[in-house]
Amino acid sequence: MLLVTGGAGFIGSNVVAALNEAGRTDVVVCDVLGEAGKWRNLAKRQLADIVPPKELPDWLKGRRLDAIIHMGAISETTATDGDLVIETNFRLPMRLLDWCTANPTPFIYASSAATYGDGTQGFADDRSSSALKALRPMNLYGWSKHLFDLAVSERAGRGEKLPPQWAGLKFFNVFGPNEYHKGAMMSVLARRFDELRAGRVVELFKSHREGIADGDQRRDFIYVDDAVRVAMWLLATPSVSGIFNVGTGKARSFKDLMLAAYAALGMPANLRYVDMPLSIRDSYQYFTQGDVARLQRAGYNGGFTPLEETVGLYVKGYLDRADPYR
Repeated sequence: MLLVTGGAGFIGSNVVAALNEAGRTDVVVCDVLGEAGKWRNLAKRQLADIVPPKELPDWLKGRRLDAIIHMGAISETTATDGDLVIETNFRLPMRLLDWCTANPTPFIYASSAATYGDGTQGFADDRSSSALKALRPMNLYGWSKHLFDLAVSERAGRGEKLPPQWAGLKFFNVFGPNEYHKGAMMSVLARRFDELRAGRVVELFKSHREGIADGDQRRDFIYVDDAVRVAMWLLATPSVSGIFNVGTGKARSFKDLMLAAYAALGMPANLRYVDMPLSIRDSYQYFTQGDVARLQRAGYNGGFTPLEETVGLYVKGYLDRADPYR
């Protein structure tokens, strides 16, 4: 039996789908379904149980699990309730880490590229305490994920007991099906797709930095299937532990992303560039790119699909269909 926390969310539901497709139906999801339609992310899945987070401690008592895949989190970069974010993103995974240590169970968890802050320290996934302590996340979400990475790294560095396998995945800009409940935190492609398909002008930010063109702010966009493939490889490779970047290793611009969507629909581009709000202008990241060499050295050879191909898959297979869910 496998437990996927956050299994009704974006990446979590895609993990559940991959497990089902691999023949696993003994999958338990821990999540809050709420009223935002998250249940639709699981409507095509077969599950053994759905456990509310408040019931999880009792549910775990006496259990034997093949692994816990911890994708649950408050992932809004604009979150402001520090106590709630720390309880959800730090204290809960600490309890799960302790459970997996006491009941020798592989533990794979979602970290985030938000832990890198503005990128001045680079994007290398060095899990040493000294390297992690040099990072300065820019928001509460990134800080909460960083705290957990630090805690795990400290235990590993001191040789303390840990689960038989532990792996933190520093996800970069993941996009793909089942992100629709995320509102403002959806990828810009999902947020702007209806406007794009209707032929209305699509707005992207102007650049306010010398030497960078409008719309040329760059991110390491990774399709959710590629991200999930890394998690599935780790499940199948219990000898590998560590903290790993999960990106493509190649930054692409927001303009590239939208042009690929227009191309997938066979439509001419209709872009306009608008001033970035003053409230985010000084802290806006112009570039992220994950160094994936450590993951590859660990043995991962699954590769990463080019942006134009993944945008085509997303647009034609999901966004431009009546049923956009995986």
